[in-house]
Amino acid sequence: MITNADLLALDGKPGDFTVKVRKRPRYIDADKCTACGLCTQYCPKHLSDAYNEGLALTRPIHIDYAQAVPATYYIDPSACMSVQHDTCQICVPVCQSHAIDFSQQPEEVEIKVGAMVLSPGFGRIDDATLEKYSYGEHPDVVTAVEFERMTTASGPFLGEVKCFSDGRHPKSMAFIQCVGSRDLGCNNGYCSSVCCMYAIKEAMVAKEHDPEVDITVYYMDIRTQGKDFDKARERAEAMGVKFVRAKVAGVTPWGNNLRLTYSTLDGKHEFKPYDMVVLSVGLEAPKDAQGIAEMTGIELNHYDFAKTDTFSPLNTSVEGVVVAGAFQGPKDIPESVTQASATAGIVAGMLQQQRGLGIVHKSYPDEKPMDEEVRIGVFVCHCGINIASVVDVRKVEDSVEGMEGVVYHTDSLYSCSADAVKTLKDRIIEHNLNRVVIAACSPRTHEPLFQETLKDAGLNRCLIEMVNIRDQCSWVHAGEPEAATDKSQDLVRMAVAKARGMRPLPEQTVPVTPKALIIGAGIAGMTVALNLAEQGFDSVLVEKGEKLGGSLGLLNHTLDTHETASHLQKLVAKVEANKHIDVLTKAELKDFSGFIGNFSSVVGEEGGAEHTVDHGVVVLATGGHEHRPEGYQLEENSKVLTQTELEKRLAGKAKNRAPKSIVMIQCAGSRGDDLKYCSKVCCNHAVKNALTIKELNPASQVIVLYRDMRTYGYAEDAYREARLKGVIFIPYELDRKPVVSEEGKKLQVTFFDSLLQEEVEMTPELVALSVGIVPDGTEDLSKLLKAPLTDDRFFLEAHVKLRPVELPVSGVYVCGLAHGPKPVDETIAQAQAAAAKAAIPLVKGAVSIDPIVSVVEQEKCIGCGICASLCPFGSIEMIKVDKKRKAQTIAASCKACGICSSHCPTFAISMGGFTNEQIMDQITAFGNVKVAEPVEA
Repeated sequence: MITNADLLALDGKPGDFTVKVRKRPRYIDADKCTACGLCTQYCPKHLSDAYNEGLALTRPIHIDYAQAVPATYYIDPSACMSVQHDTCQICVPVCQSHAIDFSQQPEEVEIKVGAMVLSPGFGRIDDATLEKYSYGEHPDVVTAVEFERMTTASGPFLGEVKCFSDGRHPKSMAFIQCVGSRDLGCNNGYCSSVCCMYAIKEAMVAKEHDPEVDITVYYMDIRTQGKDFDKARERAEAMGVKFVRAKVAGVTPWGNNLRLTYSTLDGKHEFKPYDMVVLSVGLEAPKDAQGIAEMTGIELNHYDFAKTDTFSPLNTSVEGVVVAGAFQGPKDIPESVTQASATAGIVAGMLQQQRGLGIVHKSYPDEKPMDEEVRIGVFVCHCGINIASVVDVRKVEDSVEGMEGVVYHTDSLYSCSADAVKTLKDRIIEHNLNRVVIAACSPRTHEPLFQETLKDAGLNRCLIEMVNIRDQCSWVHAGEPEAATDKSQDLVRMAVAKARGMRPLPEQTVPVTPKALIIGAGIAGMTVALNLAEQGFDSVLVEKGEKLGGSLGLLNHTLDTHETASHLQKLVAKVEANKHIDVLTKAELKDFSGFIGNFSSVVGEEGGAEHTVDHGVVVLATGGHEHRPEGYQLEENSKVLTQTELEKRLAGKAKNRAPKSIVMIQCAGSRGDDLKYCSKVCCNHAVKNALTIKELNPASQVIVLYRDMRTYGYAEDAYREARLKGVIFIPYELDRKPVVSEEGKKLQVTFFDSLLQEEVEMTPELVALSVGIVPDGTEDLSKLLKAPLTDDRFFLEAHVKLRPVELPVSGVYVCGLAHGPKPVDETIAQAQAAAAKAAIPLVKGAVSIDPIVSVVEQEKCIGCGICASLCPFGSIEMIKVDKKRKAQTIAASCKACGICSSHCPTFAISMGGFTNEQIMDQITAFGNVKVAEPVEA
């Protein structure tokens, strides 16, 4: 990893590039720096802290934040007196590790690579765009990024929300949406896609700080189109956050407040005072985008983001150079993570011939034998102020003094920071610890990091017990610091009691069958199969229908006018010709068993033939179909169509295929109607068809009735073009939905026009419904694979943001409409990401099995079989031992749910790391509270 560096040039061809990089001097030897921070304390000069948006001061020698990687300080040469004036150098004698090195010079290096991934992030909106809202004129007008730093527990204000003007806590706040987005005035005609969601998050955080604060979000359209994002808005409204559809004219200082002037849909102009105004700023292309383009040769789009194609969303115009993240276009965290995985998969395919070369395998010291003496180390984390602002961390740490087995205890600001992890390793070795208790945040997030540290220190990774005093104490008892501290002490005491009984658990690895089973052969499934084939892996592609293609075959072209049929035809031909891909059509998954690396499935064909497929991984790409809502005359009147049916009609040859008048109704059956969710593609589909109608018949009257036009990203350009061509967009509310009825032979649409403020009746030639998407076959697959679903019957990912294509069941991945509705380019990127993730165990050839599994004491087992019948994962088998039935765990497929253990009538089954004895010790410790000795008078 090379940080503090600049790209200078890219030369060569795919598979044989030469990259020139300039490494800027850090003026600190990273190998010697211990990140103690002493140098910063002695540095005499102050510097505006750019990482904290200038809301705090730092020094020229500093580290941006505690968890920075690498955990090494650096010197800003533009502010350092030694670099600029050859003076000072106070930091040099202060540094005990002699890490400061002013002799460092810029260094240019050349690196041979086979491919390049561009992920430089995004730029910031120019201050000139913000000035019309009095940003820079009044200190209480802040950007959302500044507000984010303000509310962050580790930020300059330690999470306290206050006005910059006088330090008071704001009692009223306004969020203004679309600042620097959807704004041709700053050449940002696109929607930044993320602002609505982060504004809602920040409003909710502000409400958590002060439930009484009055918050209003001023918006044009609330674009919470992501999976389950609408639920966040509902939660915000339940907390008292108000949403007003209005255009903000300006913000002006007004006494001790700010006056926000706005106009509503009904034409009224109003103003309202606020203590603080937050500008929801959009994302721009990085400022050096033009430079990157010149160095690499890639093309940029008219907004200076990397130019890509709908069907190759991550490939730039230069072969071998791919792009991920916001440089491809503004996007949220899950999409960025997805694209990162996808580019890794694409590159792995490009470099398949070089696989395994240049790899350095990490080695660990041998595990130390367990001493009889229990030596427990307890580490309590402040987590900035996340924990320490509520819980008395020092009191919790002191409470373990004298506990049986505890030989060392300490606290740390961030247990997960690189220096704290190193300290953990050093203390384990120094104090010969053989068990560790860490009281910090969620084990789900950081337990793997600490387990890795134990392995580095020569301990079995199961000799750690984590206590979540952040979520379970400081967060849920934020208003009760004493109770939160007492509870933290209880939990730590119980963890220590459990730790005393911990034993090393054996690590297991199992070989992987190098083949994938892909269920669903739409564009997502075919993309997965082709990507895996490029990496050299076989797959079986199972399609329920009689031909490949899925929902893409129902479209004629994409919003950016790419014709779909020819692309689909080429894709199907590539799949059918690929020797690594076996295709089974009119086939379904009938049975499924096994575990990651060693699955066995039975696939049944329509004629009754069955195939047994052994495979290492599964990718679910089952697709979806249009919802058919009731109440809109959809099935009763032939003049009422869905957008897909309208697109098919418009692609025909009939002269009158473009109607003289049409009313399109958005969210028909979605977002709280029949379906609770937004299907993400319907607005784009409507705009696409509206533009086609206008192209065929410019005189056609096209009216779109909508709730929020969610043409996010570059689709905003098409939305603007439609308005310029005369398409009329009129918003409506869910409680005043448009009504479609028949009046004689005519079709009638009645709706409330929020612009005219009156009921309107129209008799259009056609009505087009923008209906939602529902998933195909997920419920049956969920039962077979034991994979959970959301309330809306889409597959539930392992982690919404950080593991968006993995399911909680190891070795099972998801993409496309089975995960949630999304447009074609996002579907392809997600399929590439799923393929990249699925390829990991196939490349490794073996997978490690989590050692925390159930264990059967066969002497106690009476062979009743209750455990085998109840195990949801089929991980208990009944075997014969000395002619007696006994239960036995299949460790590789056990998920450690504990159902078998809890139902065993003879207590013959225990869980690794959760034995009955350990649990009893925890319960006993819970009640074993020290009572202070009465003091005699």
